[in-house]
Amino acid sequence: MHVSAHLDFDLLALETDNQLAVLIELTAPSAPASATARPASTLQVVLDRSGSMTGDRIDGAKAALIGLIDKLDPSDNFGLVAFDDRVEVTVAAGPLTDKEAVKRAIAQLSARGSTDLSAGYLRGLQEAGRVAGATGANLLLISDGHANAGVTDPDRLGGIAAKAHVDNITTSTLGYGLGYDERLMSAIARGGSGNELFAEEPDTAGALIAGEVDGLLSQAAQAASLLVKAAPQVRAVQVVNDMPVTMTDDGLLVELGSFYADETRKLLLTFDVPAIAALGLAQVATCQFTWVELPSLAQHTLTVPLHVNVVPGDQAAGRIPDPTVRTELVYLQLQQAKRRASGHLSAGAAAAALTEIRQAQAALSEALPAAPPHLHDDLAEEAAALAYLADQTEHGMIARAAKYSSMDATYKSGKRGRNRPPSGEPN
Repeated sequence: MHVSAHLDFDLLALETDNQLAVLIELTAPSAPASATARPASTLQVVLDRSGSMTGDRIDGAKAALIGLIDKLDPSDNFGLVAFDDRVEVTVAAGPLTDKEAVKRAIAQLSARGSTDLSAGYLRGLQEAGRVAGATGANLLLISDGHANAGVTDPDRLGGIAAKAHVDNITTSTLGYGLGYDERLMSAIARGGSGNELFAEEPDTAGALIAGEVDGLLSQAAQAASLLVKAAPQVRAVQVVNDMPVTMTDDGLLVELGSFYADETRKLLLTFDVPAIAALGLAQVATCQFTWVELPSLAQHTLTVPLHVNVVPGDQAAGRIPDPTVRTELVYLQLQQAKRRASGHLSAGAAAAALTEIRQAQAALSEALPAAPPHLHDDLAEEAAALAYLADQTEHGMIARAAKYSSMDATYKSGKRGRNRPPSGEPN
């Protein structure tokens, strides 16, 4: 894993309170040579088969699942739990030694009943945990409806996903259509350090399901985390990205999840540094990265110290902030605005959501003149996304805007730097 850190200021003024932003970029190793054996992967699917899935939705999901079976090796573990108001283990998690039997079991599924999402998800986690080896497991939860039985609180289900991730089970969610609860699906994906996906049509859903398998098979690192150990003089540390963060006795622990081969991920931290009374080099923090490399399953740890130079106030007065770090900070703040807009939209407060979107557009316009050229494409994409959200909100497409805003913010913040899934562009 290659790690680099860039500060918005490398000079701090003596005896002056300072705010410091640090952009960390992590690049995963390349894919191993084809002759190197890939360790067995585990994919557990939890599929909503409630009555609202009747027709193209369940047919499209089944076709996509049958197609992905061929992508997996016989040594890979696959399992399928289907749920409505009951839970059925359609395919017990285990090696794909009989792919045709698994395909037949998938093909026989039909839609029925109501939506006890929590029961299906919990049973899927049990199946995934039963067979997951040293490489852990990936779970994909697919649903098109509002959970109307069992546990329905997003925070509780997000907490369950977070606990599962500690046990090396990553959860991604795919919301199907416009009737599902984006708050619940987002909470599960964020807690589980997975992808939050949204598809209106069966073809898009099929492409997203296939993309999850492609990502699983191209992983170069798993169980990646960052431990931020702030120096005693630092007052506060914040992770600007939207990802699971836990306070430990050693510092701030950030869960980064899995990395694809050659993937670059961006993470931004801010530090509140009170006045430092001594001139010279000062350490702000140490960043300790830990990950498990594939296919060797060797665990690695890399420590990167963060230093600044404390200088007299007149010397620091002429400093110029790093434009890449500052633009990245604005970019992630735009994602926070979209997350708030999604919450307003889910609550039916379209006017409040539109205010958030308009303020984000203004902030983006203000940041553009100082943005470095290599970030112009990202900002152009962001401008298009905000324009799309504004248009959908103004025309009363509240459900679509809420889901797109949630998905887009989660991906751009939690997986900042990763290539987008096939449904990532505004219509």
